[in-house]
Amino acid sequence: MKRKLASRRKKPGKRRPNGSAAKAPGLNLNAIWKSGHQAGLDAPENRAMTAEHAHHSWREHWQSISGNTGSYEAAMQAGKAYMQGYVHAAGYPVDIVPVPLHHSAAAVVCACNEERTLGKVMAQLKRLPLKDIIVVLNGTTDDSLNLVLAESSITLVYEPDRAGHDVGRALGAKMTEAEAILFVDGDMVLPAEQLAPFLYAVDRGSDVALNNLSSLLPPFARQDDVSRIKAYLNRTLGRPDLGSNSLTAVPHALSRKMIQTVKPESLAVPPKAQAMAIRHGLNVTAPCQVDVIRSNRLRTTNTGSGNEVAGLIIGDHLEAIATWMAGAGHEANSRTLSRTEVAYRRNVR
Repeated sequence: MKRKLASRRKKPGKRRPNGSAAKAPGLNLNAIWKSGHQAGLDAPENRAMTAEHAHHSWREHWQSISGNTGSYEAAMQAGKAYMQGYVHAAGYPVDIVPVPLHHSAAAVVCACNEERTLGKVMAQLKRLPLKDIIVVLNGTTDDSLNLVLAESSITLVYEPDRAGHDVGRALGAKMTEAEAILFVDGDMVLPAEQLAPFLYAVDRGSDVALNNLSSLLPPFARQDDVSRIKAYLNRTLGRPDLGSNSLTAVPHALSRKMIQTVKPESLAVPPKAQAMAIRHGLNVTAPCQVDVIRSNRLRTTNTGSGNEVAGLIIGDHLEAIATWMAGAGHEANSRTLSRTEVAYRRNVR
């Protein structure tokens, strides 16, 4: 078996990048594959350490070629080519998402009684190049605590009383010094491939990377009150381009600069933190979309007209609007709509 594995490591196989991947501008994917193959020859015998080694070796190689790649798609093509070579040389599969980051990254997971999904959420996060994974358990009465304690390389924040996801994110943000922080919920299992673009956006200069849900919403006349208040806040902040996208929705990612500027405790009221970020001139974007509308777990508190969660979100946005308008020298930036525009919005179907 050892001789067979050694022979496999000596000879690069035929699984070379081809097709559309080979068309990535400015990239020699065959050369990248060979570099991955060379790194895979040094893959640790202890497979538990392989993911870390693969992430580290790819990051080092990426930094030497990153000037040749401009888009996220091209960067991921390069990462996939590298990992194909790595896996071929190692002789066994390595399940990671090779998102190329220049700076450190972490993730914060908020959960309350999510033992059915929490393990899967953590498993997906471990596929990303994260320095820290912080799980904030609050008000948990099921087996979530034991589930997290059984995991390795997890930072646990345990609050016996129910604090809510927003307070949990504020607590989790204090537990890491990473340059980019990804925020997810423990009841929503999202593939690491869908989470990677948020980290990439922050790594490339965004201070706030929101989940872009605009195309998933119905026309204005059929939107719910929550979507409308989110859009109104962004218009008030002078950012109508953000539509109804809000820090209230996960996943999203924040930069270390954002956390230091608005302070972690501000995340307890997400739209208020979003307003503060814009006020301070930070780079707020909505670079990618993850459909969390259809996958959101339905509960008695978030279903039905005027439900508890909707009331809380609307209240948070009203607080953000009031704070913005009360700020010295920061008047509301929303322009007055013409009568034609008012009529169109009223009658649109």
